[in-house]
Amino acid sequence: MELTKRKQNILASIVDGYIRTGEPVGSKSIAEKAGVSSATVRNEMAELTELGLLEQPHTSAGRVPSQEGYREFVDALMQPKTLTEAEKLTIDAMLAKSAFDPERLLRGAAKTLAASTRYLALSTTPSGADAKIKAVQFVQTSRRTAMLIMMSSAGTMKNKVFHCDFDLSNEIMRIFFRVLNERVTGRDVAEINRAFVQNLAISLGNMAILMSPALAALLEVALETMQTEISVSGQMNLLFYPEYKLGGARRVMDILERRELLTELLAGKQNRTQIKIGTETGQNALAESSVICARYSVNGRDAGAVAVIGPMRMQYAHVAAQTAYVADRVGEMLTRIMREE
Repeated sequence: MELTKRKQNILASIVDGYIRTGEPVGSKSIAEKAGVSSATVRNEMAELTELGLLEQPHTSAGRVPSQEGYREFVDALMQPKTLTEAEKLTIDAMLAKSAFDPERLLRGAAKTLAASTRYLALSTTPSGADAKIKAVQFVQTSRRTAMLIMMSSAGTMKNKVFHCDFDLSNEIMRIFFRVLNERVTGRDVAEINRAFVQNLAISLGNMAILMSPALAALLEVALETMQTEISVSGQMNLLFYPEYKLGGARRVMDILERRELLTELLAGKQNRTQIKIGTETGQNALAESSVICARYSVNGRDAGAVAVIGPMRMQYAHVAAQTAYVADRVGEMLTRIMREE
């Protein structure tokens, strides 16, 4: 829809004022800033209300943005925000605590974003559906147990402890390492299914009995690598917003248990930040919320996402900048980890 410059300015002022105070915005405060009469502002506000961009709660003379008003603001009126160097340094310091462990880094990304925005935050691990196996490592943990570690090109590192009915020796550990790296390194993770492991065991002949615990662990970590995991942080932050009273926070929490819906919600285009407002999320539980999601890349390939969920009354430009910055840093750190391995 085409709005006159004055209508755009009034809509932007109402959105800014409502986001800042949480109170309906009246014509007087806008008129003083715009240098026009209150009557003129009231007429413009009435027309914006007819267009569905503003709402008038109860009998208040003030207006608040509608979902469509927020959408118009985000798409056409919002000024991009650049984080200060101090904000960037704070985020970098928080992420640096887990910069050398991919899974800890992604959990840390959710915690960092929740702390920075004061909203609920999520992060997803890279999906291993298109990943290749970079290496398989073994660490002996006791006389008869060892840990298998699989590293993938998606930036994931999964592990599984397995038990043997015999004592492990350095020679046996070398056999585990040599056989599995010869047979699986460079293969697609998706290839490592039950049929593949069974055929591999058959090809090993008498050695299959010795290798069976390690092969079972290999299958488990491959299946885990295929899955996208979601880390959540900042659930308690929502309780501080009046929009989430009367069960609103609980409805959002319920969505967090439905991982397939979250994965769909956080899908998007590579290196793009998306803002979904209210019913645009496709979830009734988020009808009063907004979701800001930024995708991150590993080695130039789309890998996962970080996101924020909060009320529609959100500082969109600032939160979008924070979310995008965290996504960029996570992608850079994961890429560096993969190149150093």
